[in-house]
Amino acid sequence: MLFAPMATFAQLPDSVHVEAPKKHWYENFSIRGYMQVRYNRLAETNPKLKCEQCDKSWGENNGLFIRRMRIILSGQIHERVYLYVQPDFASAVNSTTLNFGQLRDAYMDIGIDKKNQYRIRLGQSKIPFGFENLQSSQNRLPLDRDDAINSAFANERDIAAFFYWAPDKIRKRFSHLVNDNLKGSGDYGVLGFGVFNGQTANKPELNNEMHIVGRATYPFKIGKQIFEPSIQAYTGNYVMAADQLTTGIKTTANRTYKDERAAVSLVLFPQPFGIQAEYNIGTGPEFNFADSSIKEKQLSGGYVTLSYFIKFRKMAIFPFVRMQYYDGGKKHELDARSYTVNEYEGGIEWQPMKNFEFVAVFTNSKRRFEDLKSPKNTQEGSLIRLQAQLNF
Repeated sequence: MLFAPMATFAQLPDSVHVEAPKKHWYENFSIRGYMQVRYNRLAETNPKLKCEQCDKSWGENNGLFIRRMRIILSGQIHERVYLYVQPDFASAVNSTTLNFGQLRDAYMDIGIDKKNQYRIRLGQSKIPFGFENLQSSQNRLPLDRDDAINSAFANERDIAAFFYWAPDKIRKRFSHLVNDNLKGSGDYGVLGFGVFNGQTANKPELNNEMHIVGRATYPFKIGKQIFEPSIQAYTGNYVMAADQLTTGIKTTANRTYKDERAAVSLVLFPQPFGIQAEYNIGTGPEFNFADSSIKEKQLSGGYVTLSYFIKFRKMAIFPFVRMQYYDGGKKHELDARSYTVNEYEGGIEWQPMKNFEFVAVFTNSKRRFEDLKSPKNTQEGSLIRLQAQLNF
């Protein structure tokens, strides 16, 4: 027979359904990263002007420097489990040994609902305090974070347990602010709160108490502009480690000091004009010159950054200026070093392609930074700083 009977066709299924093969968890992983190479000595007027927490290649006896070399592994390994791991291969073990691998981030997000609008974050991650602290160094315009907000946490991180909430619509907006080159901070929720050890990243805990932190933020869309105000605060007790102290300095009996701050942030994303401003107040340990001791003292300071986003052919250009001020201690540094900072800088970030950026910055700075070894130390000067960044 040339043709099958009609009854035979009627018995055939309307369609054949073939299930797509399920992805393995590692197939949802992405690998990306960035590398920064700097030079800070061009047109330098004072080689003794330094900033330990900012960039250890400032000042005398320094040259070309790998500031960061980071590889980021991340992925939604389950519909309710997200994993993020970021080592840095340009860490300094001490002042004489550079470019060692060190853990920056290693955390899991556990989704409470199917859209992961409610999340629990466990592991070492950034502490939700300050917009610029949360903003990746890959996206930030100034080469270093400001002294005032960043002095709260060296490397911005600690081992913690946080709760984050943001509706799906706003989570997509947070992603848009980063992916569209608008210098966003990433998704740390509309509301975030939790506990962390308090000694900062890659440091052992030294007491039986936890720090507590809370933050609220919201990126409002007004026409074509996006404006994000934030408030945040934390409190706890910080312990000065023995290797942070000069022999002979006076401390409290258990080397423990109140460590608490509150801050406000206001950000207008560059479309094309941008404003980023933050200010914080608080209490923390600080070197006291009068009696060679470390005492609990008030601190305050902040910054304003103005920027402009220029799109030219396939290039992106960001001219910017920043003014910053800080008066207080830096608990992570020797003897909770006492600071007064007045700094002005202007620069330009040039992105000729997605995978490469070049930044040139003129910095004029006056810094008082004092400890028991250098009880009277104020340095003032200017320099031109250069950075090449590879994105992959």
